[in-house]
Amino acid sequence: MTETKKYKVANIELAKDGRKKIEWAESRMPVLMELRKKYSKTKPFKGYKIAGCLHVTKETAVLVETFKETGAEVIWSGCNPLSTQDEIAAALAKNGISIFAWHGMNVKEFYWCIDKCLEAVPNLTLDDGADLIFTAHKKYTSLCKKIIGGTEETTTGVHRLRAMANDNALKYPVIAVNDAETKWDFDNVFGTGQSTLDGILRATSVLIAGKNFVVAGYGHCGKGVAMRAKGLGANIIITEVKPTAALKATLDGMKVMTMEDAAKVGDIFVTATGIKDVITKKHFEKMKNGAIVCNTGHYDCEINIPHLETLSKSKRIVRDNNEEYVLKNGNRIYLLAQGRLVNLAAAEGHPSEVMDMSFANQFLSQLRLVNSHQKQIKLENKVYDISKEQDQDLAFLKLKTMGYSIDKLTDEQIKYASDYSAGT
Repeated sequence: MTETKKYKVANIELAKDGRKKIEWAESRMPVLMELRKKYSKTKPFKGYKIAGCLHVTKETAVLVETFKETGAEVIWSGCNPLSTQDEIAAALAKNGISIFAWHGMNVKEFYWCIDKCLEAVPNLTLDDGADLIFTAHKKYTSLCKKIIGGTEETTTGVHRLRAMANDNALKYPVIAVNDAETKWDFDNVFGTGQSTLDGILRATSVLIAGKNFVVAGYGHCGKGVAMRAKGLGANIIITEVKPTAALKATLDGMKVMTMEDAAKVGDIFVTATGIKDVITKKHFEKMKNGAIVCNTGHYDCEINIPHLETLSKSKRIVRDNNEEYVLKNGNRIYLLAQGRLVNLAAAEGHPSEVMDMSFANQFLSQLRLVNSHQKQIKLENKVYDISKEQDQDLAFLKLKTMGYSIDKLTDEQIKYASDYSAGT
């Protein structure tokens, strides 16, 4: 472990390898790099301090260094004990970023890192899962008055922050980056889909084709996982609690059943719900010998691991991020990535290309908070959506960097679209 007053990372000597990966991500994130180029001249974040709690990946590093290049002082921690890539953390520390993150930290260390970010007295926060915001509200209540606002990256965090706002418990405004169309219809679907399959393959090297592949939850993330597994030849089974989501899955050609029924036939199980106890003792008891179980939701409570422990007579690590549990009935169940985010713990997270839009949204949302502060516009303590204009502008810019052009409505077409007297 390498530690100074400014950072704590696994090994600062890994910085050179991390820098190469960051440069690779930069070459795949043209929208964010264009924003860096544009705002590095005016430095709108000068005088502002951003505390971030987000997966320390090469893509995150591009965002962090974009903030630095545009004037911000940045303090960072990882938002999951197993998602930090140590070479990336080292490269950021080497570049003068205050960062407290390493792979494999325990829960106490995880919150110690968040404390270090908040002790720096930031005036902006950036979250993935809202652990930093929750910690600020619980332990640093006086600090909340000094925070201009924050942003939240993921579905789980946004749901909980909206609940806080509804209870009048939210102490500063937060922008729901997750709810942007250019985030959840792309990052959540295509990013989660590809990276989850990547994590499963790295941890198991199994053949996906022909397997009964159970996906719990058919929201944006679950839909992406099902899509990619189906593309690899799996037989997809969806479990759901929401009738409309289950109906969509059915019409998309997936089988829909309860988890209790799916447990009897599934070969690979992926939870993507954001809810606890999706797979529990009664499901483990019904699973086939050799079943593979993993999670791609934010927290590690979707799979009830204590239940699996009580049913088992032994366990061992058989591959990286792959634990074999031998049940008392003789069956073997394979748990990937300790029940944490399999796409980040066992792989590298979402591809750079799809994170380009998500992190461009993060940058522009933080800029919105700064602009409001400078113009003395008082935002309410609630969760705000990203504007439709920002969504469309980012999508247009992304298409442009990919070499695509689209049509434009004529003045007559614009007039016709709102002409209620036109009739048939």
